[in-house]
Amino acid sequence: MLLTTTDIKADYEVLGIVRGSKVKAVHLGKDIKAFLKNLIGGDISDYTELMEKAREGAMQEMIKEAEKLGANAIIGIKFSSAQIASGCAEMLVYGTAVKI
Repeated sequence: MLLTTTDIKADYEVLGIVRGSKVKAVHLGKDIKAFLKNLIGGDISDYTELMEKAREGAMQEMIKEAEKLGANAIIGIKFSSAQIASGCAEMLVYGTAVKI
């Protein structure tokens, strides 16, 4: 599956918009650790890991949706995230499924 954030210079059939979404949360202990880290500054690795897992899960959902449509590429991919609650985030990814 070809994945790209831009259009491609090839003939293709547009199959439709595909998307994936994942909501992930850290447990309270990690949330408290992140709060304390926020006081002194620096990287908050637990939140970085949380977003990486959410991003990867959302990508896999989008790819599955595109495969169901018979796509062999997804173009114009965009990412969006939102905080739902403290220590809980949604990652949304979407693009256009195409058959080259």
